[in-house]
Amino acid sequence: MDKGDGRSTVKGLLAEIKDVSELMVDLAYASIFFADEKLAKEVRRLEERMFEHLRQLRKISILAARSPEDAEHMAGVLEIAGAVEKIGDAAEDIARVVASGIGIIEDLRRDLRHADEIVSRIKVRDGAPVAGQSLRDLNLPVEIGMWVIATRRGGDWDLDPGPNYVISAGDALLIKGPEDGVALAREMMGAPSLPEAPEPPEVALTELDRAVDLLVEMKNSAEVAVGLAYSALLFNDRALAAEVSSLEARSDILFDELESWVLKSALEARNTDDLRGLLRLAQASEVIFDSAREMTRLVESGEALHPVIAAALVESDEVGHETIVGEGSQAQGHSIKELRIETETGMFVLAVQRGRRWTYRPKPRFTFDAGDRVIAIGPPEGGEELDQMFGIQRELAEA
Repeated sequence: MDKGDGRSTVKGLLAEIKDVSELMVDLAYASIFFADEKLAKEVRRLEERMFEHLRQLRKISILAARSPEDAEHMAGVLEIAGAVEKIGDAAEDIARVVASGIGIIEDLRRDLRHADEIVSRIKVRDGAPVAGQSLRDLNLPVEIGMWVIATRRGGDWDLDPGPNYVISAGDALLIKGPEDGVALAREMMGAPSLPEAPEPPEVALTELDRAVDLLVEMKNSAEVAVGLAYSALLFNDRALAAEVSSLEARSDILFDELESWVLKSALEARNTDDLRGLLRLAQASEVIFDSAREMTRLVESGEALHPVIAAALVESDEVGHETIVGEGSQAQGHSIKELRIETETGMFVLAVQRGRRWTYRPKPRFTFDAGDRVIAIGPPEGGEELDQMFGIQRELAEA
């Protein structure tokens, strides 16, 4: 998130606010997964940083408005920034579950291991291949689809490890990405392979099991909704905005169903505080859905977006990318799993449009056809890798 002097511009501040909000959500769920109060405190510290960025953004936006038209455009920028702020607030609510001591059932931690994107903590061993290399040289987001979101050397976590950060033996790295990428990261860091998880016994799902499954589903879908919202803004695409609206509407149904299962499971819960934790996490996911919806209202209404919005999204750590599956390409006729898109390019496929039908968060077995329109997010360089896989060549002017 090293934006340098760009932090004093509308574009730089908006990109920074987006990146901070995403880091807050990642760290908040990491604090849940590892039951780590220090990580939960770091989320609150990031919220203070976001508040300062928002304050500066509002001041600059007011000064930049020299006409009623400027004021209208800047109002749109601030509306989007306000929605992103709510995502940060939701992350702080997630972290507060750990900080306040409300229980989290172990089933949730186990299920979070299989979320679309997971956070893992890995210690770099002596003689590891990554030791002595910088994050820029390793380029982990593109090479294996994993992001280093924080590092710890000795005491506290460093939440802003820049590209020049050199990894040393003994470092603890907090990384985010697909489940398949964790094994690759552990190998590069000299860590032993994780043992194979035993097959769960075949038992009937309880009400509590169903509530936990729905919560993980809400987490995954909320992250997709936010990614689609940013993509809708970047491409000024009403169809993507409509998909965000559909996801937000479905989230209400999921939340009502989860709430019902939680209430039904009260008798089987060992600690009723565990159920409070589930409900609070679900409410935070609902806020993230609502925030994604708020971001797309300008697109849905057909209002002109200030160019700084797209410029900020391109400058962000994770960017949206749109491509088409080419005839005879490597991707045609193959599934997401077969192509290993995330670990090969670092890109996560948010949605695929085939004809007039959208498939959001396509499963690993989803098979591409020529002409499919693909919306993905990931590192800027990952878009080029994805284009190559899909057989698309762009003009230099578009790069």
